[in-house]
Amino acid sequence: MPLLYQNAFGQIKLGVGSNTNDQAQKDDKIALSYANPQEYEIAEIKVTGLETIDKNALISLSGLKVGDKLRIPSQTTSNAIKKLWDRGIIGNVALYISKVEGDKAYLVLELTERPRLTRIFLKGVNKTQESDIKENLDLIKGKIVSDAVLKNAELTVMDYFVDKGFLNTQVRIEQKKDSIITNGVLLNIHVDKKSKVRIDRIAFHGNKDFTDDKLRSKFKKTNEKLRFDVFHDGMRVVKNATVKSTWNFLTRTKEVSFEDIKNYFGESTNVNFFKSSKFKKDEFKADKNKLVTYYNSKGYRDARIISDSIYDAAANEINIDIKIEEGNKYYFGDIKWSGNFVRNDDILNKVLGIKKGDVYDMELVQKKLTFNPNGEDISSLYMDYGYLFFTVNPVEVRINNDSIDVEMRVYEGDQARINKIIITGNDRTNDHVIRREIRTLPGQFFNRSLLIRTQRELSQLGYFDPEQIGINPIPNPSDGTVDIEYALVERPSDQVELSGGWGGYYGFVGTVGLVFNNFSLRNITNFKAWKPLPVGDGQRLSLRVQANGRIYQNYSMTFTEPWLGGKKPNSLTVGANRSVIRNQNFYTQQEFGSMVMNTVSAGLGKRLRWPDDYFTMSNTLSYTHYIFDDFVSSGNSQIGFNTGTARNLKYNLTIARNSVDNPMFPRTGSSLSLSVDLTPPYSLFRDESYYDDASAEKLYGWVEYHKWMFDAKYYQKLFGNLVFSARAHLGFIGTYSDYAPTGPFDRFQMGGSGLSGANNWIVGYDLIALRGYEDNRITPPGYGRLLPPEFGLNGGVAYNKFIFELRYPVTMAASSTIYVLGFAEAGNNFHTLSDFDPFDNFRSIGFGARIFMPAFGLLGIDWGYGFDSIPGTNKPSGGQFHFSIGQQLR
Repeated sequence: MPLLYQNAFGQIKLGVGSNTNDQAQKDDKIALSYANPQEYEIAEIKVTGLETIDKNALISLSGLKVGDKLRIPSQTTSNAIKKLWDRGIIGNVALYISKVEGDKAYLVLELTERPRLTRIFLKGVNKTQESDIKENLDLIKGKIVSDAVLKNAELTVMDYFVDKGFLNTQVRIEQKKDSIITNGVLLNIHVDKKSKVRIDRIAFHGNKDFTDDKLRSKFKKTNEKLRFDVFHDGMRVVKNATVKSTWNFLTRTKEVSFEDIKNYFGESTNVNFFKSSKFKKDEFKADKNKLVTYYNSKGYRDARIISDSIYDAAANEINIDIKIEEGNKYYFGDIKWSGNFVRNDDILNKVLGIKKGDVYDMELVQKKLTFNPNGEDISSLYMDYGYLFFTVNPVEVRINNDSIDVEMRVYEGDQARINKIIITGNDRTNDHVIRREIRTLPGQFFNRSLLIRTQRELSQLGYFDPEQIGINPIPNPSDGTVDIEYALVERPSDQVELSGGWGGYYGFVGTVGLVFNNFSLRNITNFKAWKPLPVGDGQRLSLRVQANGRIYQNYSMTFTEPWLGGKKPNSLTVGANRSVIRNQNFYTQQEFGSMVMNTVSAGLGKRLRWPDDYFTMSNTLSYTHYIFDDFVSSGNSQIGFNTGTARNLKYNLTIARNSVDNPMFPRTGSSLSLSVDLTPPYSLFRDESYYDDASAEKLYGWVEYHKWMFDAKYYQKLFGNLVFSARAHLGFIGTYSDYAPTGPFDRFQMGGSGLSGANNWIVGYDLIALRGYEDNRITPPGYGRLLPPEFGLNGGVAYNKFIFELRYPVTMAASSTIYVLGFAEAGNNFHTLSDFDPFDNFRSIGFGARIFMPAFGLLGIDWGYGFDSIPGTNKPSGGQFHFSIGQQLR
């Protein structure tokens, strides 16, 4: 009986055999010529080889139906097989005639069903790599496993390791039938990373005006392996060589330590080390672009990399040869403006800051035209005054020898007014909280600087992820208006504090604190607005409890309304605090004596418009009442009485300026603050004899002092995300007359993390951190030892502190901000104003890390090394670990 066969490529074959032996028929196929096809009516379509796919669905996909008349072979049969093949679920397709009765043909579709993925196993990788690779692989359970899928998986795994410097990675994928699931297959992906490939040499060819070393320095990520120069008695004896090659040259040995090299040449040897690098393709490509950009910035407008070659140097090492065509060096010729009517040429040239004869640098031109991070640019001259549609296009109009004339073609357009403000993404924060911070209002002309300022103000709120604040101008050219969309991403802003610490005499002290940074007082009775508490109005409520049973208890509450009345940024802050401390016999646990301290405060703050609107001013009035009842402690031994009362009524004035761009990780900007605490000048109304042999209760019944604090912080991004920070802090405390003594209250303690101090609860010390030294050890006169009253009151009356830091972010995600830092700082705490010397400091260096999690606030750990010895000791402070909680002011 005739037999027809057609595979996936449309090849049809005809065989003769007994219809009682189908296998024999298939084994005896012969080609059927397309030149003489026969017409048949399909009597039956049989499907074989399926495991999980429905046969009727396959027949339907092929387009063939019982009763159809068609020529065999023909384009119709080829299309039927192609349709099945294109679905990607079939491995092989064969169409043949099993029987012919007259003009009726019985067709058989013989299929091989592709397996489906059930599981993936990665061999030869760690857990982190496995997680990253599976995330990159486009392989899900149930996916059809084809040759293309396997090849893509292999390339994905290889690319992952090649990007990390494993250029010789080998990947092998093994398919294994899954015995549990029909037609299922599991994949074993075997990875052999080999060793990382390092760069031995980078050589440049064709460079005439720049040395190889200069060009290598422009490669930020792609560098040669570790090399050094060795100097002896001021003379270089080994230049730019590896440890191994140098030692082989000197001693013919194979292994060497750096110390051995120094010992070989003597004590006067100095070793300078350079950067090392592993090869990564993406970083190499980026570095090549940076190299061309560097050439362009130096006037080499036509500079280009002609070719680069990478070849093996040794085992797991490569060399890179880069061929450069520098071209000629160009300079600016005449710079002319056209199309400008609002701004004249003189103003534009002044802002551009480029003169005839300057080195040709088109990247600098673009920066000065569009966005100059270090000053004014041309776009700001227009876009800050409504010219949203402004464009400027620099065009080279003439090249004369080494000079290039440039024409700045300006299109000013019409001024655009703001039509409406669109706010999206604020799921928790009410619109009015956001709108009151927005500097761009409907009806105003478009202003780019105000958009940037608004972005900063929204970031400062702390309710939104500062890295994801999007500002999208939506122009409406038809009516000359623009809509401004502020796309926000909410992040948790409330904080929970659960901590414990050793409180010296008071033992273990537990702390529970809640801070609601986006509170809504007006919705406190509207339980439908609780999420889980009433939120969205931008108010701040802080509740905090510290306790150690009955020995020590502290309760505090603070509430802030940042927009009192809702129309102007005038803030109201009220607070209350109560501390109770009881004496207890260490052995009998019997209580005797107590001290109660109650404080209430109220403050008003406002934003100023002069000297600029980054300034704020706050005024706070507070009253503290101390009640001592047969209370004995090391702290009130400084006060001088055990039973009695003391009162502190003070006014605080703070003037501050804050222009930092991000409160959690500032990159640019500065913060300045001048604060003064003033009590009434009681001594000015008393005779000098009042203080002769006066009792302590008489002296400190009403506390008198004036206290001045200055804080300055500066942030500057160096390159990338590396940030330099410089800070300075100074303070002093005094009285209004020479004969009134400076009391024990509100003095300074310095040292350590600045988190806790002995008896700080009693006399209210200001705690100043200084890493590299023990907590509060830099506190005169005892420096850690509480001396009798005849030596003077404990604590300093003047201090200074200076800090330099380098900071680098690890992650700036909404869920957490993590950065590492290195620091150098110095400070001192002085017992009298006459002792004050800003150059007499305790010095330290070290490193640390900070993590900010919205639920817990800012947490920090530092290691510092103190270079100086504390008075009373004879050795440097040495290394110290410090832990910190919250944003430290000083």
